[in-house]
Amino acid sequence: MVTEQDSDARVPDWWRGLGLPGLIDLHVHFLPERMERRVWHHFRHGGPLMGDGWKIEYEWPVEERVARLRTLGVRTFPALAYAHKPEMAVDLNAWTLDFARRTPGCLPSATFYPEPGVVGYVLRALEDGSRIFKVHLQVGGFDPRAEELDEVWGSLAESGVPVVVHASSVPVPGGYVGAEPIGHVLKAHPRLRVVIAHLGMPEYDPFFELAARYERVALDTTMAFTGFAERGMPFPDRLRPALLDLGLSGKVVLGSDFPTIPYPYAHQLASLDRLDLGDAWLRAVCWHNGAAMI
Repeated sequence: MVTEQDSDARVPDWWRGLGLPGLIDLHVHFLPERMERRVWHHFRHGGPLMGDGWKIEYEWPVEERVARLRTLGVRTFPALAYAHKPEMAVDLNAWTLDFARRTPGCLPSATFYPEPGVVGYVLRALEDGSRIFKVHLQVGGFDPRAEELDEVWGSLAESGVPVVVHASSVPVPGGYVGAEPIGHVLKAHPRLRVVIAHLGMPEYDPFFELAARYERVALDTTMAFTGFAERGMPFPDRLRPALLDLGLSGKVVLGSDFPTIPYPYAHQLASLDRLDLGDAWLRAVCWHNGAAMI
């Protein structure tokens, strides 16, 4: 059992005890330096709807953050930059793809935004080796049903490349959040491989329904079950059987939000362990489900 007292130093012993070769974390962020500073400032200082913000546990130079992931045994992780306005995505994709090329273990990632030319640069990102995409509907404030994105969703569904979609109303309400907008996209593109960030918290029920309904929809564990999330967005006990079934059927994957989290990485793993859903579930969530997806 990984505990907060043990902190990160005990994480490798934990996954070795499960018989795993390491961890696959599909919700990790590395950003261009200027953008990263602004994101960290936002989370440190909060705002009217976010409260006082939080101390970022891993507000470290990039080399130290990569080294910590390796020490933890995170074998595969993306950079997950995301565009929040037009004319950002192309440059972000160039940055994340270059970062992946020079960072062993980093999964090539990309993003997109509803704008002229989006189909072309998404196809280029796929040709350049992107193996996972990220969009943030709350921060981006855009409708996933936008006409400019229909061909993008179709191309991604055909490719089978997963898209991590922040579609819920955390950390603050806004944008086209909730299960209905992305659910409309899935109805039009039922083979789309969507990973719902944060288990869809706090709107757990409708996002669990999407995961049950669509073959390729999964949920990531990012911040879920931690003391931080349970204080304001507790996971409902009624969904524990569904969480177990979805995990064992390949539809729950490990996510952390490293480095912008207010607790040690080990706490996310300890929170999963405390669910007492069994070693097979932990092995699936922390390695096998992610490996099958990418």
